[in-house]
Amino acid sequence: MSSHTQAASSPGWLIYDLHVAQILVLWRTIHRAGGQFTARCFISPLSSPRLPLKPNLGILLSGRGSNFEAIAANVLSGKLDCEIGFVFSNRANAAGLARARELGFACGTLESKGIDRDEYDRQVADLLREHAVDFVCLAGYMRLLSGHFVHQFRNRILNIHPSLLPAFPGLDAQYQAWIHGVKIAGCTVHFVDEDLDSGPILMQAAVPVLDDDTPETLSARILVEEHRIYSEAIAWVLTGNYRIEGRRVIKT
Repeated sequence: MSSHTQAASSPGWLIYDLHVAQILVLWRTIHRAGGQFTARCFISPLSSPRLPLKPNLGILLSGRGSNFEAIAANVLSGKLDCEIGFVFSNRANAAGLARARELGFACGTLESKGIDRDEYDRQVADLLREHAVDFVCLAGYMRLLSGHFVHQFRNRILNIHPSLLPAFPGLDAQYQAWIHGVKIAGCTVHFVDEDLDSGPILMQAAVPVLDDDTPETLSARILVEEHRIYSEAIAWVLTGNYRIEGRRVIKT
């Protein structure tokens, strides 16, 4: 069965033979652009081509959201074959959330004060499901996810971390690498599990540590690589051409 959308009721009408999935994609596009779309839909036995919905990303951020902006640029340009269905922040004044609104994405925030961590994550997971999110991308989200949340999106949560894991997990990873005196730093995209920065590794990029580096200059060069490999890792996951064996992610 297919849905047909009749666009007008006067000379010059256009009758579109659209599957429901196509209508939803069209609605998402028009809604994002801030436009209006009024249509009458009815069921017809006529066949029509089916265009599958693109996967939906949910972005979780707490701050400026530079990795979110890099992902969004690749989604909007078509380099990433997916949609951004929802952007969430635990901080209502996060710069990344304001930028997401400017770009027309559906956004939400939830005050965490006084809410149990498991209950908070249940509410966040509910919001993501309401927006039909398929994959969750953490982009500077400064909260540890509960086991309940990880279970809800098992092997569908990605994170970018500014070190070559398993070295230097946690906060201030660039400073940790710099003060430790390593010669090679970098960044890692990994699946998220119940432990801190410990899930199976998808992709890494190495960044040399220069003799005259400061934590700030090193962080800036690592960030360039973060923006590059996060989208590359997302594109890989979207293909489904991988399998997870223990801690290893293997191309198939």
